[in-house]
Amino acid sequence: MEIKAIEASETWMIRHEVMWPEHPIAFVKLEEDKLGLHFGAFDNGKLISIVSCFITEDEMQFRKLATLEAYQGKGIASELLQYIFQIAKQKQLRKIWCNARMNKKSFYEKFGMVDTHKNFMKSGKEFTIMEILI
Repeated sequence: MEIKAIEASETWMIRHEVMWPEHPIAFVKLEEDKLGLHFGAFDNGKLISIVSCFITEDEMQFRKLATLEAYQGKGIASELLQYIFQIAKQKQLRKIWCNARMNKKSFYEKFGMVDTHKNFMKSGKEFTIMEILI
């Protein structure tokens, strides 16, 4: 597996297929995508997992972490997270955070992220803000 920087447009298909298939693809295209850093994990040249990162001052928010269903449960998203955590450390950022789906909370806790208990709903799905100070 190889992880490398990609264009925002390369993330849209996986975002749509994995996270919001019930919505039109335009739903997963973020206005702020042009300001982000986007990374993909590739298996034999095929893009299989993506994440988008947005840095403001000394914080990084990662969004839209998604892995194609056939590749889930193999540690690929974990490797992507470790990769962006290293980038945050290299940039000497203070905090990494995300809007986590409630059913994925335990995944992020494995990386030391904590639930802030700032919960909200988006398109019928419940989220909580999780963060880690680095």
